[in-house]
Amino acid sequence: FCLSADIISTVEFDHTGELLATGDKGGRVVIFQREQESKNQPHRRGEYNVYSTFQSHEPEFDYLKSLEIEEKINKIRWLPQQNAAYFLLSTNDKTVKLWKISERDKRPEGYNLKDDDGRIRDPSTITTLRVPVLQPMDLMVEATPRRVFANAHTYHINSISVNSDYETYMSADDLRINLWNLEITNRSFNIVDIKPANMEELTEVITAAEFHPSQCNTFVYSSSKGTIRLCDMRALALCDKHSKFFEEPEDPSNRSFFSEIISSISDVKFSHSGRYMMTRDYLTVKVWDLNMENRPIETYQVHDYLRSKLCSLYENDCIFDKFECVWNGSDSVIMTGSYNNFFRMFDRNTKRDVTLEASRENSKPRAILKPRKVCVGGKRRKDEISVDSLDFSKKILHTAWHPSENIIAVAATNNLYIFQDKVN
Repeated sequence: FCLSADIISTVEFDHTGELLATGDKGGRVVIFQREQESKNQPHRRGEYNVYSTFQSHEPEFDYLKSLEIEEKINKIRWLPQQNAAYFLLSTNDKTVKLWKISERDKRPEGYNLKDDDGRIRDPSTITTLRVPVLQPMDLMVEATPRRVFANAHTYHINSISVNSDYETYMSADDLRINLWNLEITNRSFNIVDIKPANMEELTEVITAAEFHPSQCNTFVYSSSKGTIRLCDMRALALCDKHSKFFEEPEDPSNRSFFSEIISSISDVKFSHSGRYMMTRDYLTVKVWDLNMENRPIETYQVHDYLRSKLCSLYENDCIFDKFECVWNGSDSVIMTGSYNNFFRMFDRNTKRDVTLEASRENSKPRAILKPRKVCVGGKRRKDEISVDSLDFSKKILHTAWHPSENIIAVAATNNLYIFQDKVN
């Protein structure tokens, strides 16, 4: 039994990997911090414990449109750490917020004008001058909203991405992408607008957008038609004309009623090197070389055994699920989710792939995950699971990979699993 407010809707490591943030449908952000290694328990390093929990967004009501605005956190993005505090951006469908997370372990005592409870003292009783001192106290982690970026999106925000200049970020909704300065909340620049003059002519929507990891003028956005556009902000202020257009021509033999739905791209991610990008559609993950627009250089089948099940997946709405994909720190392995709490890893060098399962039963501490196999038709081996017995209500949509180590975070409905490479 799971409260829908507890369903995890985004997972994100910070730039060091020491912190891991999750957002949920109830508008909460939970931050986990990695345990430091201790001499008496050297293997404890790698455990993540709750560091801070705060309510990021509340449910709202748009009176002009008579619309409820959900509090669900769609995305979280960390800013690189500049000082002792941490900063992150979180967004729901309409409003992006910049949060500061800071620690307090000392408190000032011995004020002159206030007593220890904070009440103002009677001036006539003050006869001596005290020097306030800082006393140690239990560690407190505070989350404070520093900026609120609101009222700039008519449609639902699906992506936020911090630029490599660390001064600007963009937020994308179904039809528009806005560029913000992190210091300025009352205006943003519209850099992409694909809204047609007549909404009845609408044929595609923006599904995801991301800045290049090192070139601050370059970004990509993907569409529901399975195409990716790369834009250069140096060329034009309004990037409606792309500089590169990535699309794989469809194989006519695979054409079906569902072709258009399953070709919609649910996620796009640049590699850390900035040379490649990866896109996830319903059945596959594709890796593109930024210098080659006509087809991907690698295509990985995530769950090809579902091709024959598209009809029932359409009827239960699963065909519209938006799976994310992530690179490991060295861009050599990619990971993405599937159904039945399965997630898939593809090694780009060896071309080997593995299916693993995130579930309570097989995730006792220090247990080793066994690869899972799905069988289609015919005889089933004893360690295989039949495609007809997969549970489509259990799905891994959100995953994250530590920036430098083999530690992964996998969100399975309302549970967060953290797995790491076997340590001797």
